[in-house]
Amino acid sequence: MSRRPLPVENIAGRAQPQERLRGIAYMVAAVFVFAIMDSLMKRLSAHYGSLQISCLRCISSWLFLLLPITWQRTWATLRPRNPPLHLFRAMLGIGMLTSFVFAVHRLTLAQTYSLFLAAPLLMTALSVPILGEKVTGKRWLAIIVGLSGVLIILRPWGNGSFPMIAASAAAAATICYSLSALTVRTLSRGNSNMSMVFWYLLLVSIGSGVLAIGDWRPVLASDWGWLIGIGVTGALGQMWLTDAFRRAPPAVVGPFEYTAILWAFAIDWIFWSASPSLSLVIGACVVIASGVVVILDERRLGQLALNPASPPP
Repeated sequence: MSRRPLPVENIAGRAQPQERLRGIAYMVAAVFVFAIMDSLMKRLSAHYGSLQISCLRCISSWLFLLLPITWQRTWATLRPRNPPLHLFRAMLGIGMLTSFVFAVHRLTLAQTYSLFLAAPLLMTALSVPILGEKVTGKRWLAIIVGLSGVLIILRPWGNGSFPMIAASAAAAATICYSLSALTVRTLSRGNSNMSMVFWYLLLVSIGSGVLAIGDWRPVLASDWGWLIGIGVTGALGQMWLTDAFRRAPPAVVGPFEYTAILWAFAIDWIFWSASPSLSLVIGACVVIASGVVVILDERRLGQLALNPASPPP
């Protein structure tokens, strides 16, 4: 789910049914490769620090991103607009990636994802004070219910088996991700998709690399294959994610991002022999259901805006 450069607002408009199906397929594929990327970062976190992994993750994807840019000769589209906001988004990206890697090293992939799934709820809540948007009562109720799902996952009343430091890191990553998503709405007005991804990856790799100098460890020869895998999956995931939002509205493809939890359960079981607890499954379902309600309510309001004469469903 991913610690990834975020897509711009949907530009597909009223997508045709066939295009919507393709958008859904691209979203599912993107979520799958991002899950693989995150599992590779989890593996590397046993040997390298969070900042170093954040740097290596971004620079590897950035290098692979240069291939289509060079092939298509689209350098002119990379010109950044509003550089201070690009820099601020990169700072959020450093915080997000570093916190996520710290969390996923100490938690299972499913545990980390379950907490990270609350991001759409936080985006909706934060859009009120930051962007001045109006949120319906249904969405506020979904946010409250979704946060209760987070409590079910954490079980603070239980025996303390859930590491709270790692959970706090996952929460910090979620907050940074949500704030970064809100900056995209402003950046997308004057920047191309490729420009935002290009500068995000480059700035985060430079910033996290500088911060990691004191704790930098030489990359082992056996780990270069994992780094190449991270670069390939990160670049593919970003391109497919962007394509998904181009072909279909967020309200159509957004819910399919929650398939990430299924991949996380499978990866944990196959590679780490970790099975989810009942509270984790229940809590994740509550968070996912709340997020889907928020997305569907946004879709409902969007349809009303296109056709104000129609009565509310």
